[in-house]
Formats: sequence, structure tokens, C-alpha cells
Amino acid sequence: MKKIDAMGMVCPRPVIETKKVLRTEEGKDGVTVLVDNEIATQNLSKMAEGMNLESSVKKISDTQFEVEIVSKKDGKDNTEGMTTGTSQETVASSVRKGTYALAVGSEKMGEGAEELGKKLMGSFLYSLTEQDELPEIIVFYNSGVKLACEGSPVLEDLKSLSDKGVEIMSCGLCLDYYGIKENLKAGSVTNMYRILEVMRTYHTVKP
Repeated sequence: MKKIDAMGMVCPRPVIETKKVLRTEEGKDGVTVLVDNEIATQNLSKMAEGMNLESSVKKISDTQFEVEIVSKKDGKDNTEGMTTGTSQETVASSVRKGTYALAVGSEKMGEGAEELGKKLMGSFLYSLTEQDELPEIIVFYNSGVKLACEGSPVLEDLKSLSDKGVEIMSCGLCLDYYGIKENLKAGSVTNMYRILEVMRTYHTVKP
């Protein structure tokens, strides 16, 4: 059984890394995941339930837990048709683009503490790269355009999404306002007419 050390990983990394292994040949016999908090054990158990797998949690200490995930005794699980192998080409070929667009109007997610909001946005975009159904287009506007510019902590995630066929666009007026148009590193510049067109045409999701 494959063992995954997810100690110290911030949500949702333990779930994502575990799902990656379960999709490969080495995860076919199940996995044992080490995590350092109870929330992670709950998230892993919910993921297992969603994949029709069995899970059990063992508390080793207040800061160490072991989650075992295996196929149900009836042998049926929801991993059929998932990617096997670990190459980027194979993973990319299993991804479907959906009929929705993502509109990001801020460099942070939600209200409240700014630092937390930026971390949540980073976690959101990283999680997006691991979805089986991706948006057709991602539109950045207002301070959201900073995420597509030099120095952004999510540039690698945006590059990954672009490589998978997701179109990435940033509002030109917004880039000019913040004086960072020359620093754009992901996707292309667009205008409000096109942004409105996208939001009118596609089911639009906002983080």
C-alpha cells in the first residue's frame, strides 16, 4: 500500500496529492496518508466517500493522524476511467473543458484579513488546476489582474491552466490603472466589451 506524507501540507493539498496517487497504478491497492490535523482527515474521508472508497482514521497523536483509503469489499469504486500513469500528457488528456467562465475581480478571496484572502485565492487557483472539468475562460479584472503579472505567486498555476487549453484574459484598463501592463506574464489583454461578452455567453463563476 502506497504511503503519502502530507504532514504540514495546507488544505487542499492532502486531498489533491492523495487523489493523484489513487489515479495511478501504484495507488490501486489503496493508500495510507499521514496528516497533522483533524480537518484534513475529514476532507480525505469525504473524498473517499465521493469516490466510493472505504476510509479509516487512526489518531497517532494530537498532531499526527493516519488515514487509510482502500477499495470497498464489493470491489466497486469510482476510479474507473481516471488517469493511470503520471505523465503530464496523460493527465492533460483526461481533463475536460467546461461551458463556464471564471471571473476573478480581486487578488484575494473573500472579505476579512488580506493575508488570509491572498492565501485562499492561491489555494483556489491551485485547486482549479486539479479539477477534471476546467473553465473555458478565466477573466481577471480590478486587482485580480495582479495575479497574472510578474511576481504573482500563482503564475505557475495559470501557466498550467493555459497549457490545458484555458484562455486567460486580463482587463487592459485595470492593468493601466495599476501601471502593470508591461508586467503581464499569463494570457492576453482584453477590454470590458469582451469581458461583458464572456460573462453574458458563459455560466460565470466567481471565487
